[in-house]
Amino acid sequence: MALAGSALRRYLLLLAQEHLEFRLPEITSLLSLYGGQFSGEREIHVNSPFWILSIPSEEMARGLMKRTVCAKSIFELWGHGRSAGELYASLKSYPMDKMLPYLQSDSTYKVHIHTFNKTLTQAQKIKKIDALEFLPFKGKVNLKNPEHIFWILEDYGMDPNNVPEEPFHLYFGRWIADGQRELIESYSVKKRHFIGNTSMDACLSFIMANHGRVKPNDVVYDPFVGTGGLLISSAHFGAYVCGTDIDYNTIHGLGKASRKNQKWRGPDENIRANLRQYGLEKYYLDALVSDSSRPIWRKGMLFDVIITDPPYGIREATRRMGSQKETVKSAERSTENHIFVSSNYHLSDIFFDLLKFAAEYLVMGGRLVYWLPIYRPEYTEEIIPSHPCLKLISNCEQMLSSHTSRRLITMEKVKEFKDQDQDSYLLDGQYMPYRGHNSFREKYFSGVMKRIAKEEKYNQK
Repeated sequence: MALAGSALRRYLLLLAQEHLEFRLPEITSLLSLYGGQFSGEREIHVNSPFWILSIPSEEMARGLMKRTVCAKSIFELWGHGRSAGELYASLKSYPMDKMLPYLQSDSTYKVHIHTFNKTLTQAQKIKKIDALEFLPFKGKVNLKNPEHIFWILEDYGMDPNNVPEEPFHLYFGRWIADGQRELIESYSVKKRHFIGNTSMDACLSFIMANHGRVKPNDVVYDPFVGTGGLLISSAHFGAYVCGTDIDYNTIHGLGKASRKNQKWRGPDENIRANLRQYGLEKYYLDALVSDSSRPIWRKGMLFDVIITDPPYGIREATRRMGSQKETVKSAERSTENHIFVSSNYHLSDIFFDLLKFAAEYLVMGGRLVYWLPIYRPEYTEEIIPSHPCLKLISNCEQMLSSHTSRRLITMEKVKEFKDQDQDSYLLDGQYMPYRGHNSFREKYFSGVMKRIAKEEKYNQK
């Protein structure tokens, strides 16, 4: 993908070194949200903290940084090289008319040095700054509150055990904006009023909202809402949020607490209280007790984004409403038998019901973002559930153990839902490959038990 036109400027993105697989889909999704396209694959090493992007305007670069939690900062790139000499030559060839507005005599500035995988002494830093004396800086140095901040960034590679004497890459640029990394701490689950066994990590919650391209005034829905952690990140970006869950106690904040040293939940522990904690209550529509396998919504395209973390059967059970004696001929059940108990809900059924729901209830261009648990020895891309109305956008892995992981799947609605799409997944053979993961719980704990046995055997020696 590339942006048309010759007015593209080059920017340097400095990224955080966590959730590496999630970074590219997040940046790509956010650029598309602001009307741009990703351009820069040739100059990107996915695991590197330094990416060079071509973006049409500084305004779009600032918009990107108002959303991303994967990137730390963005810079207007003035020079880049594989050695100091190359960097200086690159800076000398940078158009002077683009430099001068930031080098005026009535302005203030400072130069900051950032190194990856190496620590420099203060003397070394000063020497590198002094080497830039050929740049026509006319303003005054102000280390505390400068108008303009310039960065020298040096990349010493990814191997901490083999750090080179000289950097592999050097960059020089004008600082534009920082990302939203502080949200990870301010929305930390540790400080949250109402939590459960499976409350989503704050960083991943914001990544999911960004993968889903959540924007102000969207309606975002979570069919397995739990304690509402995914609603919070969407509400932070100005979306109206709602959800359902089969667990009455969770929806109403009743029962045993998940916190250590707290036996029962307090009187005001609920999803609404969580949004109130962050000043987001005005975006909260409601949360209902409902079975996701039996949608309660009127027909039509109701939701802009569906973001969810379905239960895997590890910390939370996979349940749906139904008699234990329920048969395949459930449609012929007597209307007198209207009191249901929960029955098993196979993982394959959960995910194909979810895709079918998204295909029917998402607006065109709306996105579905969900976690898919995987038993790694049996994983192939063919097992990812699919639907003819939904296009796969990204597939990112987060390790859970040596043999299990979960994948963040992002899909976009590209085709209007028709009656013939109701059970299309059964016809195209996509239903069968994932069925082997119905026993994910057993495979997960078999690995845990093997590890425990191995550790006990080692300790006995």
